[in-house]
Amino acid sequence: MEAPSSRLPASPGAPLKLAARRDSSAGEADSDSTREIKRHFRVCRFIMETGVKLGMCSVPVATACVLYHRFFKRVNLAAYEPYLVAMSCLYLAGKVEEQHIRTRDIINVSHRYFNSGSAPLECDKEFWELRDSVVQCELVILRQLNFQVSFEHPHKYLLHYLLSVKSLVNRHAWYRTPVAETSWALLRDFYHGAMCIHHTAQHIAIAMVYLAINSYGVELPDGEKQWWQVLCDDVTKADIDAVISDLLQLYDMEAKCI
Repeated sequence: MEAPSSRLPASPGAPLKLAARRDSSAGEADSDSTREIKRHFRVCRFIMETGVKLGMCSVPVATACVLYHRFFKRVNLAAYEPYLVAMSCLYLAGKVEEQHIRTRDIINVSHRYFNSGSAPLECDKEFWELRDSVVQCELVILRQLNFQVSFEHPHKYLLHYLLSVKSLVNRHAWYRTPVAETSWALLRDFYHGAMCIHHTAQHIAIAMVYLAINSYGVELPDGEKQWWQVLCDDVTKADIDAVISDLLQLYDMEAKCI
């Protein structure tokens, strides 16, 4: 296949040149580990952008990212085409979160992602081979994850924490600063890296609110306990710092991927 091609392989293990335009190596000096992290970052960005274009809600997109990270935690990156896995993760996440997405839509949006302005793919032999690849890869993902594809996400906790913090903050100060919007944006960014499967949902949600509040200098009333201890009794300052450190490293990785 010539790069950049609009075709994906007919088997999960086949090579894919579709991503060549956006996924070229940043430098020869990078270690294998760093190159893998960058590759996963770019593929998760593809999942995010494709999910938005497909009209998927935030939780199904987050599920697709977790499926992707958990899958590649168990298998070697060289053994599977990551963008094909990403497409299958979007397809599977739609089923898990009951927001079903047609394979044809996933394929066409993915095609446009790498071939801007192009027409939808024809329903020819290669299209059906690609569709079969997405479905077959979905089965591979399910087997690798032992069919454990339901996850607890931070989203419901973040909503609860933001409402609780809002009640503690001066009303004018709250509406002057985009704490809520920033917290949600930080959470979305967090799924670009594998750290989203290494921390608990509550700790991630608390850390997003903590970082947003401190970024804008919003003051909360003092009490016997810190506000984050009141909201989540098992979280420590070290837990929050660990989540924020992982997120900042991810932003540093994003700068290197541009």
